[in-house]
Amino acid sequence: MTHELKQIIKSFETAKEKGFKTVLATVVALDGSSYRRPGVRMLLIEDGSGIGAVSGGCVEKEVFRQAESVFKTAMPKVMTYDGRYRLGCEGVLYILLEPFQPDASFLKTFKETLNKRINLSIQSYFEKEHVEDYGFGSVFNLDDNIIPLQPNFTKKNMAIVFEQNLMPCFRLVLIGAEHDAVQLCSYASITGWEVTIVAPPKEEKSINDFPGATNFINSEAEDLVIAIDEQTAIVLMTHSYVKDLQFLAALKDANPKYFGLLGPAKRREKIFNELLERFPNVTEQFLDSIHGPAGLDIGAETSQEIAIAIIAEILTVVNKRKPILLKEREGRIHS
Repeated sequence: MTHELKQIIKSFETAKEKGFKTVLATVVALDGSSYRRPGVRMLLIEDGSGIGAVSGGCVEKEVFRQAESVFKTAMPKVMTYDGRYRLGCEGVLYILLEPFQPDASFLKTFKETLNKRINLSIQSYFEKEHVEDYGFGSVFNLDDNIIPLQPNFTKKNMAIVFEQNLMPCFRLVLIGAEHDAVQLCSYASITGWEVTIVAPPKEEKSINDFPGATNFINSEAEDLVIAIDEQTAIVLMTHSYVKDLQFLAALKDANPKYFGLLGPAKRREKIFNELLERFPNVTEQFLDSIHGPAGLDIGAETSQEIAIAIIAEILTVVNKRKPILLKEREGRIHS
């Protein structure tokens, strides 16, 4: 959800430049089931536009209608939406609507927190009633800086608190510059991931060749310098046996959340054997952690379908799920 909040901040800055007021809508509680869960947000802009969503699209019109009073009075409110009588979802949503007025200090600290790739947290104060109150609102903890969204905010006594901890934006490092890397970059960016492209200088490529990429590293394997954390996935897809081997050697001490290797199993085993010959200290744990061939078996043929298969596998690994048909899942979809 961090990437959604990042987009909300970006849209706020654009709206502010145009002189428009903004209101933040946050799902703070849910009784029953719904399309999305507590913690999702959307930004409502005074001109009638918005960014993000708190449902599959069926609640948003009512959210805009309820936000009219917040635009006028700047008093936060909680709205309820009972989907049992209007939607296919059997749940009641509680949505906090509050003026979105982050100042320059907030924006600066927020961006620094993202760049440092550290966790952030948000506490939202509300009541499970359809009611207005200046004591409702959200407070951010950004790199140990406690910053309320509303100036001079004081939480209401006996208010319920919804607390959310957010990890850094998920990052995908793609090593390779061929057409399939372009497609995977595009699909991953749509998913909300930050994509870093690593391409050897001889490829003569730039970030402009990869729509959606946030970073581009022009480097040979032996010169590669990149920080890998627990919110990072790597997919090695140079289409060169030698280059794959070189980059695998350069990353042998890395510990990403996911490590994928493009190509058939026979090629993978050949690379592993040669890697062990050159670097006998490479651990079995590292080799076992590599997903090669990368992707789920969904019958993918085109580069676009292969991108979907790889993204799906990354999600199963990150979320610790065994891929099955949802119709075969017992119980609720979201645990």
